[in-house]
Amino acid sequence: MYTTLTRKVKNARAGMEPYTPWEEIRESNPTQKIQDCKYPFDVNSTCEESIFNRIVEDLCAREQETCQTVHLINVDTDDTLEDTTLGALIICELCQRLQHADDLEDHLAQLLLAVEGKTGRSFLHMVCFY
Repeated sequence: MYTTLTRKVKNARAGMEPYTPWEEIRESNPTQKIQDCKYPFDVNSTCEESIFNRIVEDLCAREQETCQTVHLINVDTDDTLEDTTLGALIICELCQRLQHADDLEDHLAQLLLAVEGKTGRSFLHMVCFY
């Protein structure tokens, strides 16, 4: 698995723009926060536990209007180019599997376990409501 992911990372890097730290991106456009978005999502992924916790706090503090579920998934990554690229590939695979699932609610736990087993990483998962 490591060899496959390493090859994918090398292939992905070939077409990548130069690495820009997240702080620079966030400072240039501070309104790019999930907390500011009023559109509902079925699934939201984060790459840092503190961001995951902020989103959970925000969604729990909101008045529940539609009671539509949103699944929050955290794939914890270090702030290095290699680890964030690997995390992005894991999130991409997870999203592809979720997209092909017949019923998100019934199969999400199984999909998370399958990806955790394949990658060796554990995920945080929380269900909130809009």
